[in-house]
Amino acid sequence: MNVITTFNSKRREKQIKHERSLLKELSIQLLSKSVQKYFGGIRMQGGVFLQQGLEEGCYDVAIEAYLLGAQFSRFAGLYEEKRQIQARCEKEMKHLIDTLFNFWLYWGKIGEEIVFNDSLYFSCEGFIEYWWNEGFTKADKRRKMRLH
Repeated sequence: MNVITTFNSKRREKQIKHERSLLKELSIQLLSKSVQKYFGGIRMQGGVFLQQGLEEGCYDVAIEAYLLGAQFSRFAGLYEEKRQIQARCEKEMKHLIDTLFNFWLYWGKIGEEIVFNDSLYFSCEGFIEYWWNEGFTKADKRRKMRLH
């Protein structure tokens, strides 16, 4: 008796395999350094547990941005410019930026200052763009080396 598999399940298996191979190249130290770079100057109310929770939340969003960049790197093989490719996933990136920003506002107990909120938003935007570019670059290298 033969096992019947669908195209969607095979595609999902292949996607998971690809994402796992990309995530092997990530390290917690690299994630931690980027969180310190973009959000290290923010003073929060609360203790060590709150800071660890915020840092882990940033890791989650960074990984999502990394995988998003890796997913859209397939268009680099079609000779599109990086800006055009980034414009394709503008909606998803905006969602990640807003998610991270709202996460910081809710859990960070940050004040009501509009100027500070703007700088926090720009930090979130830079953080997401950094990780999107990292994922895009790593996946593009893997594609060029035929490791995908």
